[in-house]
Amino acid sequence: MSHPHPELGAPPKLPKGGLRVTPLGGLGEIGRNMTVFEYGGRLLIVDCGVLFPEEEQPGIDLILPDFTTLENRLGDIEGVVLTHGHEDHIGGVPYLLRLKPDIPLIGSKLTLALIEAKLQEHRIRPYTLEVAEGHRERIGPFDCEFVAVNHSIPDALAVAIRTPAGMAVHTGDFKMDQLPLDRRLTDLPTFAKLGEEGIDLLLADSTNAEVPGFVPPERDITGVLRQVFAGARKRVIVASFASHVHRIQQILDTAHEYGRRVAFVGRSMVRNMGIARELGYLKAAPGLVVDVKTLDDLPDDEIVLVCTGSQGEPMAALSRMANRDHQIRIVQGDTVILASSLIPGNENSVYRVINGLTRWGANVVHKGNAKVHVSGHASAGELLYFYNICKPKNLMPVHGEWRHLRANAELGALTGVPKDHIVIAEDGVVVDLVDGKAKITGKVQAGYVYVDGLSVGDVDETSLKDRRILGDEGIVSVFVVVDSTTGKVVGGPHVQARGSGIDDAAFAAVLPKIDEAIARSAQDGVSEPHQIQQLIRRTLGKWVSDTYRRRPMILPVVVEV
Repeated sequence: MSHPHPELGAPPKLPKGGLRVTPLGGLGEIGRNMTVFEYGGRLLIVDCGVLFPEEEQPGIDLILPDFTTLENRLGDIEGVVLTHGHEDHIGGVPYLLRLKPDIPLIGSKLTLALIEAKLQEHRIRPYTLEVAEGHRERIGPFDCEFVAVNHSIPDALAVAIRTPAGMAVHTGDFKMDQLPLDRRLTDLPTFAKLGEEGIDLLLADSTNAEVPGFVPPERDITGVLRQVFAGARKRVIVASFASHVHRIQQILDTAHEYGRRVAFVGRSMVRNMGIARELGYLKAAPGLVVDVKTLDDLPDDEIVLVCTGSQGEPMAALSRMANRDHQIRIVQGDTVILASSLIPGNENSVYRVINGLTRWGANVVHKGNAKVHVSGHASAGELLYFYNICKPKNLMPVHGEWRHLRANAELGALTGVPKDHIVIAEDGVVVDLVDGKAKITGKVQAGYVYVDGLSVGDVDETSLKDRRILGDEGIVSVFVVVDSTTGKVVGGPHVQARGSGIDDAAFAAVLPKIDEAIARSAQDGVSEPHQIQQLIRRTLGKWVSDTYRRRPMILPVVVEV
């Protein structure tokens, strides 16, 4: 198995007749999925998603792929193929189209409807091409065939990309549920045909590669939901991804069976479910779905609320309910269902929400104590089955953390893919398919791009480090007035602390030390404000560390007169 090396340099020029594959996100992480294919100087992008921030990234709203390598080649992009409508696959599209609004978007009916609604908020009207399973479209030099795959959202597609260099197949996110709620199976016969034709490079979903066996069918959850609804005394509140149409359909069906009305809560949930109903992917009996404003007229045991926040997102509806910061107040006897799995890194946030809800008297049902969710990604048994059907000549695991990528690579090797034809890459690592062999040839920039409010890319790792220090240790500011000629103190120092846990009065002990240090530096001829600031920072920082074993951010302000 080939793997990236930290000393990789810029890739060489792509050999004539070769296919270049550059993942800009989704490898070594869960989210931010984006892969760039290049042939003959033209580019085809598959997916453009976002990654949601973790606790060590305070203040960040979203994390984007790094578009740096594309900025000077926007005119070479033939289009963006969107495999399905989840945020980790389409959430970055508005930010890419800000660079060039007329890049064509190619996807299924539901996927395009979801991204068009999102782009409307950004005031971008995209160029779109709707495709479906079985369609074959020529997109520049890329001959693309779209294949139905089963996932936790309707209308998911894999894409087979034919070029003179060979055929690459990108699975997108998929599983092999044999009893899907919408009866739309992963199209194994077509994958078998592609395998017979010859798949030169298979890029395969790795998310569940560590999980043995097969993913249980979605319909298994219905019985559990019935049990929960039958035992619920008051309101039922369900938290789910705003795009999980299958799960919401099960909630609607169960609510109807138990004589309850359903209201959607949260802008993205209301928008996405409205789109799904309009296009016929979500079906509801007349009068079943009501506006949240009408709930006051209904008894608690006839109400179901469907909201966002299953991952503990601070601003999502469920988190705000747990914090008593939402118009819907959790009361004793409410039942809350978290109908999703835990995305790695979100565990603490989710359990914080569960504890908050429990504190107010809710009965919280989640994956840890009931079968209220099944994964949308193929487990190891399904992947083995899939590889035996596809018979890929080269394999590149995608969509997963390092442990998932490695586990997926091992599965490929077990089914007969030669180990030297399995490429384990990471974001930014360039893989070239030349003469039937895939290998790593270089690396391009593919760091995190942070979205903070309206700011995109202005926050860097240094800023986040400062935010973490402020959050953990607080800030101590020092104000000093010095003579511009002599460098001697003529006012101050005045010290003020915020969030450090140190009383302002305690700093009286260090003021003489600061005075003494500045006086010594003045004797040595040091009068430049920046040098005095550094001196104050060192002196105060050492005192705080020695006295309190703390390291707050120290902000010296030196004014010359």
